[in-house]
Amino acid sequence: MHLSDILDKDAVFCDVKAASKKQLLQELAKFSSKFTNLDSRQIFEALLQREKLGSTGLGRGIAIPHVKFPQLDRVYGLFARLAKPINYDSVDGEPVDLVFLLLAPENAGADHLKALARISRLLRDNTIVQKLRGTDNNDGLYAVLTEPATPATNAA
Repeated sequence: MHLSDILDKDAVFCDVKAASKKQLLQELAKFSSKFTNLDSRQIFEALLQREKLGSTGLGRGIAIPHVKFPQLDRVYGLFARLAKPINYDSVDGEPVDLVFLLLAPENAGADHLKALARISRLLRDNTIVQKLRGTDNNDGLYAVLTEPATPATNAA
């Protein structure tokens, strides 16, 4: 799976401003409602419910919030780099500044898992993470996220 299959250039945001996890989830819901045609409040509520099950903050400043909706016909991705890191209740207690939101159809079992695995592998690559933190525009972030996988980011 290539991230360009789920991530559109218009779904990459540099220097997102949010003071809290809740505010960040509201911003992500607002952004993603524009390309999924879902109600932003519905997305926000689903994200809050998902976070109650356990934080999607993986550590090292990275979070991958993900939820499913029956109305969707495919997997959608959205990437945001925050202007300033925020507390996200991550597993390592570190603040988050890189967020990859994943929205999937209710019945997208394998595709949803493949997308999560691909994003997780990509964001475990320290070189990629450094590039994402060092890039200062949406086009640059999109290029880093969708560049062909190296053996390190492609390995299972």
